[in-house]
Amino acid sequence: MKLKLDITPDLAALMAAEIKAGEKAVTAAMREAGGQLKTDWRRQITGAGLGRRLANSIRSQTYPKAGESLNAAALVWSKAPVIVGAHDTGPLIRSKDGFWLAIPTEAAGRGLRGAKITPGEWERRRGLRLRFVYRRRGPSLLVADRARINKRGQAVASRSKTGRNQVTAPIFLLVPQVKLPKRLDLDRDAERAHDRVPGLIVANWVEEHIN
Repeated sequence: MKLKLDITPDLAALMAAEIKAGEKAVTAAMREAGGQLKTDWRRQITGAGLGRRLANSIRSQTYPKAGESLNAAALVWSKAPVIVGAHDTGPLIRSKDGFWLAIPTEAAGRGLRGAKITPGEWERRRGLRLRFVYRRRGPSLLVADRARINKRGQAVASRSKTGRNQVTAPIFLLVPQVKLPKRLDLDRDAERAHDRVPGLIVANWVEEHIN
């Protein structure tokens, strides 16, 4: 007696097709999860009032960059990790030299390209020397003597020979340390993205079979 086993459809082909569907489902799920996390982080940053420019520093990439894989992964990161990380953790900031942190007042204006101005830069640009004023209560000060306040509320050198409209303007507040408020919670969105992955894989796998 001769027996012959014929499996229809082809089992090897069926398994290969199922693996291919799994690769597409996992890759699509990771791409979707990474893209959603990027959107959520950007929304957090703009919602915290930190600006569109910082929000756009959040990027995402799915690996492999080409093709599909059961081991697909998504990476979401910031091109400004120090700034984003500081707002995410709320660190205690101290002076590098162990002395004072100089916090510019409105009268100080802005530095180059809109950055916060430093005392040295302020003196070079305004042509005035800053004078240290120690205060037992409250922050100490760096002030500019014989200055005037322009229409933008910034202190500039006075050209008056009579002393008219001259003021002593506080330019910087001096503090030993600053506690940056925590304005972001990136881990919250990352955990949500992680929890969504299994459901996304199943949904994409089912869709692959339907199509």
